[in-house]
Amino acid sequence: MKALQGVEGHVEWVEEPSPLCDVGQVKIRIAAAGLNRADLLQRAGLYPPPPGASEVLGMECSGVIIEVGAGCAWQVGDRVCALLAGGGMAEEVVVDGRHVLPVPEGLSLVEAAGIPEVYATVWLKLFQLAALKPGEKVLLHAGASGVGSAAIQLCKAFGNPCWVSVGSAERLAYCEALGAQGGAVRGDDLASLNDFAPFDVILDPVGAPYTELNLKLLNRDGRLVLIGLMGGHTASVDLALVLGKRLQILGSTLRSRDDQFKADLLSDLGQQVWPLFADGRLKPQIARTFPITDAEAAFAELAGNRVSGKVVLVVDAGLV
Repeated sequence: MKALQGVEGHVEWVEEPSPLCDVGQVKIRIAAAGLNRADLLQRAGLYPPPPGASEVLGMECSGVIIEVGAGCAWQVGDRVCALLAGGGMAEEVVVDGRHVLPVPEGLSLVEAAGIPEVYATVWLKLFQLAALKPGEKVLLHAGASGVGSAAIQLCKAFGNPCWVSVGSAERLAYCEALGAQGGAVRGDDLASLNDFAPFDVILDPVGAPYTELNLKLLNRDGRLVLIGLMGGHTASVDLALVLGKRLQILGSTLRSRDDQFKADLLSDLGQQVWPLFADGRLKPQIARTFPITDAEAAFAELAGNRVSGKVVLVVDAGLV
């Protein structure tokens, strides 16, 4: 089979051995794969996959099951999407059958490819880790990203007003159309977020430069959930604010979690979130698609910070 490898800062579509399907696993013929910032980091040599995971790029995909291992309830021919530790940008992938969900009713395989990573991330970070309650206010930094787009929709669906920080007025309008109450543009003054504060939960992929402001914006018993370090990893923290307002600073990654943790997360996602796609309350926000042979252009598009929503790579046009 062919697969996409990160090689010295660029990507190559190369021949790889076809993976073997073992007990409890399924093999998927991949139709499309979602592109995430973790893939940009891995291509640059800054984010290697966890031990034992595929070196092939791609942490989410959609496709059709072509082989089922013993003890697995899936059937050959099922249309599915999958959360992966790696291997999604290839013609085939083998994955734990518990990390697979059916393509939601009414969605294409291209749309489904942009669901697993971002919706699993938001569900874990906001609704499980931060224990977001109905009515609590949320601030989403990088609100027009794939994760941000999913978070806005989930907040709206579960009764949580949310605000965003974004990179342009156009992206702010995009977020408001999805359901955000408002927000601030990074090139202006993020201190204007004080107009909407206090927030009960802040989801932050930026890190160091936002830390001081985040702590000031949080309500008593507020939770800051750190999911990335795009702006740097060293920050000065006012511990008096943390203590006085009883704040929680929570760090969380998903890719390195063990198989059982991911299985439990996907099970919860299937029960709590998947029905919302069928009734139209959630919709994957696919900004652009690229053929897998034009992967470098797709990576450049995401790296340019102009995308509102998800970038998806089409691996097999005959399936989509």
